[in-house]
Amino acid sequence: MNAPLFVAAVPGEVTQLPEGTPLLITGIGTLAAAITLTETLVQARAEDRLPSRIINVGTAGALRDEHPDGVFEITQVHKHDFNSEAVPGVAENFLPAEFNLEVSGLLPTAQLATGDTFVEDTQTRDRLAKRAGLVDMEGYAVVAVARRFGVPVTLLKQISDHANEETASGWASSLDRGAHQLSEAVERLGF
Repeated sequence: MNAPLFVAAVPGEVTQLPEGTPLLITGIGTLAAAITLTETLVQARAEDRLPSRIINVGTAGALRDEHPDGVFEITQVHKHDFNSEAVPGVAENFLPAEFNLEVSGLLPTAQLATGDTFVEDTQTRDRLAKRAGLVDMEGYAVVAVARRFGVPVTLLKQISDHANEETASGWASSLDRGAHQLSEAVERLGF
């Protein structure tokens, strides 16, 4: 059986994974994640070496104050900045509005909103909090590509900020702590 593939947006999110861990850095955002992961899986499929699982590790903003610091395993992900209902009669031509994911039961869980906006204002945070507890910029794309290739997928998201007006100034400085917490979660899940 082939090894799992770890997928992250930026190197700072995975500095604590063991050396030699199969790793793909996609860049930030849904397009970067989808394009980079698709290219990788097309090549892997051609060489009959698709990964046994894709594990997306990365940071996320907390949309609710009750979410404690730490890593969450995602149960459901949706794309928050896309409206498939705007044009009647064509919804069947879009990807699913949301994906449900199996989880291990070993970590706290949350629902995730993915979009191509770095959420840093309370108004957007409050709107997104109606459907999810966390927000990121790659999760939905990673799941969509993994499903297209028939590869199981796990999303592990570490709370780096609170998706509010203080987010931009604190995200980069939280990466080291996040990398440590994500590595501990990966070890706990046995990946």
